[in-house]
Amino acid sequence: MPEMTTADTNESKERESLVEEQEVEPGAVEAGAEAAEAIETVDEAEDIRQDDEVEAKLEEWKKQAEDNHHRFLRVQADFDNFRRRTLREKEELAQFASLKLIEQLLPTVDNFERALLAGGEAKEKDTFQTGMEMIHRQLMQVLEAEGLRKMEAVGTPFDPEMHQAVMREETSEYEEGIVIDVIQNGYWLKDKVLRPAMVKVSG
Repeated sequence: MPEMTTADTNESKERESLVEEQEVEPGAVEAGAEAAEAIETVDEAEDIRQDDEVEAKLEEWKKQAEDNHHRFLRVQADFDNFRRRTLREKEELAQFASLKLIEQLLPTVDNFERALLAGGEAKEKDTFQTGMEMIHRQLMQVLEAEGLRKMEAVGTPFDPEMHQAVMREETSEYEEGIVIDVIQNGYWLKDKVLRPAMVKVSG
């Protein structure tokens, strides 16, 4: 076996020194594991933060969507109400288109009735009276075809919506507050009071 020289001995010692230097210090592995765990914890915390932000954003968008939906429903309801109101007004306009004309004709009807009443008191009816009655009947037929109806007020309770009291009279025939006579006829146009009746009411 060859003898080791001084140079060989020095080289061996240097190798041993290098090995010793490369040995891990006590606790280095644990420190490395803790560092890795800390990094993983930070990553998880970042993921949680991002998830919270996404969830908050989704909640905000959901609330905006609900608000927009409620706003749409209100606008739709307003539009439906407007459409129904417009349709009702259009129907009323068509239904009462002749109202103004009939109102203007009522004084003529009144005069006809007064003339007929005066003529009817005569003992004999002449041709003129008969003609007047025919014209009056034709006029009333035209007006009734448009929806005009005479109010039947005598014997009914006084109603300020339909009657205009111009006289009050004590009577044993009717209870108090009953229409006992009509001074001027009242009229309906379809279901609308066109003109209240001027009446005498029992006191």
